Formats: sequence, structure tokens, C-alpha cells
Amino acid sequence: MNFAKVFTEIASVVSRWTGKPLTFIICVVTVLVWAVTGPMFHYSDTWQLVINTGTTIVTFLMVFLIQNTQNRDGAAIQAKLDELIRASQAKNEFIGIEHLTDVELTEILDQCEKHRPHVLRRAEARAAADEKAEIGKARRRATRRAKAPARKAAPARA
Repeated sequence: MNFAKVFTEIASVVSRWTGKPLTFIICVVTVLVWAVTGPMFHYSDTWQLVINTGTTIVTFLMVFLIQNTQNRDGAAIQAKLDELIRASQAKNEFIGIEHLTDVELTEILDQCEKHRPHVLRRAEARAAADEKAEIGKARRRATRRAKAPARKAAPARA
């Protein structure tokens, strides 16, 4: 078994385990026990160092596990969306747009926004009476946005 497969399996198990209410309760109890033992250790530097070191290590490791989980989830969602685009009548040019620059993505978003009022108008026509007012407001906002001058892309982050 290779390292990547082992890491993915460990990260998945730890992510599932740390997301449970019992894990949160264990952490709260640990902090409470630490706080209650303060007087026994006269609030010494070592007593403070124990919680500081423990929380720092856990935080450091969790950053990598959370990032790994988000990367895998994002890639899986992207693959599913790409397959839906590929299998439907949607524009195949949208497959892989997550690799474009912010400026290129903003241009595509602006093009898509121009079609939004028409889509909302069709939805409004099919909607129940109580939904029509809300969809109508959204359509009017979309129309204003579509007619507005193109916005500038946000500067790229370092």
C-alpha cells in the first residue's frame, strides 16, 4: 500500500471521527479537567504549557487533515459537475474552468449573468403565486446586474 493511499484512509477516518459530537464533548471535558487541576498545580508554567502544547499540536495536524478533506471533496464535486456537463446539453467549454484565472472566471460569470433574467422569467411563469413575488424581485435584480457595466476582477491573492 502506498503512502498516498494510507494517508487518505487515515485522513478520512480522523475527519469522520473528529466531526462527531462525542469528540467535541471529549475536548470540552479535557479543557475542564485541565482548568480544574489549575489550583493543584498552582497554575504553574508547566500546567499552562501542557494545554498550550496539546492544542498547538492538534491544531497543526488538523489543518492538514481539513485541507486534505476539502481538496478531495472539491475534486469529487468537480468531477461530478464535469460529468453532468459532459452528459447534458450544457456547454462543454465549462469543463475544467476551475483552472482559469480570476479574470477569465469573472468574464465567464458576466456572460452567464446576462442569461439569468431569462431563466428567472421562465421560473416565475411556472411558480406558485407565493413564489412569484420573490422570483420577480430576483429577476429584476438580475436584469439590473446584466445591464450594468462589466465588473473588474478581484486582484489575485498571493
